[in-house]
Amino acid sequence: MKLVMFGAGGVGGYFGGRLAESGADITFVARGKHLAAMQSRGLVVNSYLGDFTVPDVHATDDVQTIDAPVDVILIATKTWQLADAITQMQPLVTENTMIVPMLNGVGAPALLAEAFGATPVIGGYCGILSHLKAPGVIEHSGTEPFVVFGELDNSPSERVGALLATFEKCRHIRPTVPPDILAAMWRKHLLVSTLGAVGAASGANFGTLLGTPELRALLRDVMYEVVDVAHGLLINLPRETVEATLTFLDTLPATAITSMQRDILNQKPSELDGQVGATVKFGAECDVPTPHSRALYWSLWPLEQKHRGLQ
Repeated sequence: MKLVMFGAGGVGGYFGGRLAESGADITFVARGKHLAAMQSRGLVVNSYLGDFTVPDVHATDDVQTIDAPVDVILIATKTWQLADAITQMQPLVTENTMIVPMLNGVGAPALLAEAFGATPVIGGYCGILSHLKAPGVIEHSGTEPFVVFGELDNSPSERVGALLATFEKCRHIRPTVPPDILAAMWRKHLLVSTLGAVGAASGANFGTLLGTPELRALLRDVMYEVVDVAHGLLINLPRETVEATLTFLDTLPATAITSMQRDILNQKPSELDGQVGATVKFGAECDVPTPHSRALYWSLWPLEQKHRGLQ
C-alpha cells in the first residue's frame, strides 16, 4: 500500500512517522524549513510514549515527483489549508485512490467529494496532543494517539480493511473503524471546536478552563449547541456525549492548550472557520440557534482577520 501524507506538522508528522517506522511506503508533502530539515536530518518525534527518529524520510513539496499510483492520501493539514491541498493532490488521484481526512472539522468530506467525486472519499479524523517544536521535530505531549475512519455510508470495504491493517502495524496508534463515521466525526468536532473556541477566547489552559465553574459551564453550553446542530443535520450524536467529553477532558494535561489557541497566540492563521465557524454555518443551514458559538466566533474573528493580513 502506497501512502501520501499531506501535512507533516504535529499531526501528520506523528502519524506519518509511526507509519514510516512500521515500514509503510509513505511520502510526506511538506514545505519550507521543516521539509529541508526532514530531507537532511530525518524526522524526530519526541513523545511521552517514547522518542523515535525516522532517518530516511521520503518528503517533497512537488507531487509531480511522487510515482503513481497512490493507494491512500492522508490529509493532516489545517482546515484553512485544505483548498490548497486539494489543488496539489489533483495529479495523484485516480479512481482507485482513497482520500482520508485526518484534520479537524466536519466539512472536509463534502469539499473533497466536490473536487474528486464521492467514490475516493471516506470519513476520518484523529486525536493527539502534539505540535511542530522545530523544523524536523515533532513534540507529542499527551493523549494516546488514535485514528478513526470509515466509508461515509458505513458499509464494510476491502480498502478500509487494508488501511486498518496498515495502521495496526504501527506502535502507539489506536486505529478504529466505527459503526457510524459521521457520528464519530461530530463527537470529535464537539470536543475540538468547543475547547478551541472557549480556550482561545479566555486565554485559559485546560486546567483553568475546566477548573473554573463559569468557564466549564460555558464550555458545556457550547457543546450542547453542537449536539443540537448535529441533530438538525440528522446526525446521531447523543446528548450524553457532552458529559462524557467533559469527563475525558479532565484526564488531559492541565497545562495543555489546543492547536487553534496556540495559532492565535502566535498570531498565525487558525482553524476558527473550520471549527466553531462550522458549527455556526451548519446551524444556520438547518435553522438551529447557536448563540454561544456565534458570540465566540465573532469575538475571535477580528484577530483571525488580522493574522491573515486582511485587516
